[in-house]
Amino acid sequence: MSTDLTPLWDTPETAQFWPLGYGRVVLDEVDSTMAHARRIAPDTAGHTWIMAKRQTAAHGRRGRPWASADGNFAATLLLRVSCDPAQAALRSFLMAVALRQTLAMSVPADQLANKWPNDVLLSGGKVAGILLESIGRGGQVDYLSIGVGVNLATAPLPDQVEAGAFRPTALAAHGASVSPQDFLFWLASHFADQERLFRELGFDPIRRIWLSHAARLGDVITARTMRAEITGTFETVDEAGNLVLLTPEGRTAIAAADVYF
Repeated sequence: MSTDLTPLWDTPETAQFWPLGYGRVVLDEVDSTMAHARRIAPDTAGHTWIMAKRQTAAHGRRGRPWASADGNFAATLLLRVSCDPAQAALRSFLMAVALRQTLAMSVPADQLANKWPNDVLLSGGKVAGILLESIGRGGQVDYLSIGVGVNLATAPLPDQVEAGAFRPTALAAHGASVSPQDFLFWLASHFADQERLFRELGFDPIRRIWLSHAARLGDVITARTMRAEITGTFETVDEAGNLVLLTPEGRTAIAAADVYF
């Protein structure tokens, strides 16, 4: 990957490879790319990537702060969809697969793992996170915002993350130097491939790819929901994207939780 700050899509040799049907907006500063996606959604006809060089009010799952230092990657894909919330939520797996593919261009692929539901690990540390928000009415999702944060240059200090969370890490700590502009080029390309696969063949191929690189598959883990803490053997991710644990009480499918191991 080039480390030149000139975006790859701006070079004559590579501009033709930016995925068709996807627009892009690059901002110097914004409160958050997710908030900007909400603002522009009513006037956006197609899929649009929004990348910011600096965010002033970024957040992760359940409103947790997300540090966005200079040189790191912060972007949101505003995806035009027409589906129910369950189908929309499966896009987190598409993005996770695309993220791992993009990261594997800079570090050994065997050092990368998918952590359910929305993280990518590098040598056991969290290097990237995904956040989903939907816009719609009547039980139908019209727009899906997929926020992506990647520690390219620096990672938060351990005392800046919540207790029990995975230690943060950055690509640069593993000898890789990648510009946010180049990372967007390749991530957009890889996601477009996964979206096309999803539309043509459904979720199962993506689910199998994700599982082939899943962290701690077959091991005992703990899933902490808003109401309970469940410990069991990580058996699989089912066709609905649920985490499936084998517990003393039997197989348990979990739709949303924080996972610890």
